[in-house]
Amino acid sequence: MFRTLAVSVALFALDVSAADLELRGQITGAPHVRTLRVNLFSVETPYAESAELNHSGEFRFRSLAPGNYTVAVVRNGLGEVRRTVVVSSAVADKSGVVYAAIPYTSAEAAANPSGGVVSVQQISVPGNASAKYVDAQRRLAARDPAGAVRSLEEAVAIAPQFSAAWNALGVIAFQNGDAARAELLFRKSLAADPGAFEPLVNLGGVLLKKSAAVDALPFNQRAVHDRPEDALANAQLGMNYFKLDQFDQAEQYLRTAERLDPAHFSQPQLFLADIYARRGNRSAAVRELEALLAIRPDGPLSESIRRNLAHLVQ
Repeated sequence: MFRTLAVSVALFALDVSAADLELRGQITGAPHVRTLRVNLFSVETPYAESAELNHSGEFRFRSLAPGNYTVAVVRNGLGEVRRTVVVSSAVADKSGVVYAAIPYTSAEAAANPSGGVVSVQQISVPGNASAKYVDAQRRLAARDPAGAVRSLEEAVAIAPQFSAAWNALGVIAFQNGDAARAELLFRKSLAADPGAFEPLVNLGGVLLKKSAAVDALPFNQRAVHDRPEDALANAQLGMNYFKLDQFDQAEQYLRTAERLDPAHFSQPQLFLADIYARRGNRSAAVRELEALLAIRPDGPLSESIRRNLAHLVQ
């Protein structure tokens, strides 16, 4: 249930403030929902929780702050399906409930084998270190990130080869605004397990955030090579090419990210709109900005997007 992929490349995140919102979702397309579990990860803050599915594939998470969340539908031994869900008052009903349908296919889950797949390195992690990792998950669900960090630090002290624990520490560091420490921790995670996807894509993301686009490029290229159907990997590679002024390549990967997860927290529509506007294709730029506003009508950039739309349609 711990968020293992980079949640910190949200360059245009929602304003997270105190609120009491609820997410109710349903898994669609899965013939055997009892084989699945649902995990929820906050993009902006160190928070993760899991929920049970009922016989109809429905799930619920209560007492959520506004923000971007990743819903991961996991089948152990196969993989997972991830989708971004925006939780805010503007998309909630009068009772503060946000509804989401999460499509699931075994083919997509198999293409993203984060769920339940254990590397050789992780097999060597002793039980007491794994117990510390599980305790960190519980603490995140209880909104105790400091306690989660303590447990994770104890885990890597016991087992320095525990790549997932190093990566988890890196995610929390980034969410707390410490990009330098996050980079160090993601590098430790990748060194502990060079074949791990999570620290690879996370390192590409933190280097982008640090405006080190040239250094980030090989990590983001490899992430897409390893997981061509991963929305985050495609979004980051697209943003990487955008920052390098290679707009044709950027468009390719940003469009893929948008197809895989239309509400993705990296907001590929913003970059695509910029590319289309540069080319003089106003109708395409308008289409992307309108799609983004439909997903995030009360986002921090919503007013500036509306102004840009007004300018484009003149």
